[in-house]
Order: sequence, then structure tokens, then C-alpha cells
Amino acid sequence: MFHISLHFLVPALLVSLFYRDRWRRAYPVLMATMVVDIDHLWANPIYDPDRCSIGFHLLHQPEFIALYLVLALIPKMRLIGIGCLVHMALDGLDCVNFIV
Repeated sequence: MFHISLHFLVPALLVSLFYRDRWRRAYPVLMATMVVDIDHLWANPIYDPDRCSIGFHLLHQPEFIALYLVLALIPKMRLIGIGCLVHMALDGLDCVNFIV
């Protein structure tokens, strides 16, 4: 549940830091980038808390992550690219095994 809440909180933090004057446009765009998780519907099970999404799901492949980086460099597509990159970074945290 913590992971999912980060997908709402981190974009809110970014908007408050960098897009404060345009938050009513920026936050919904960042939230709309969650649509990249549609590729989870093709997996069985749809959600597995022990699975690393990066490299497993179609829209979480390195080629798509590179595309998201390119989008972040295009001014009119920047928010979409940033949203997708933040999403991939947060999903990438699931791939890291923390030794406690």
C-alpha cells in the first residue's frame, strides 16, 4: 500500500516544488501517466508485490523508459515524460532488495 501511495505523493511533491503556479494542470497530467500500468492487466497475476515491473511489463521496458526520457526533453511533452519517469523510478524501487 505504501508503494501505491508514493505514486500520488511524489508527483504532488514535484508539483509543489516546480509547478506550484500551474498545479491544477500539472498534477492531473502527472496522475494521467499512471495509465502506463495498463500493461499489468496482461500479467498473471495482475499485481504481484514481489515482482519487479521494470523489464517485465511491456510499458516498463528499457526502450519505453528511453522514450519517456525523450518526452521529458520536449517542452510540450515534458510533464508526460516526467510523470512516466517518476513512475518508472518508483516501480524500480520494488526491484531493489534492501538488506536490513
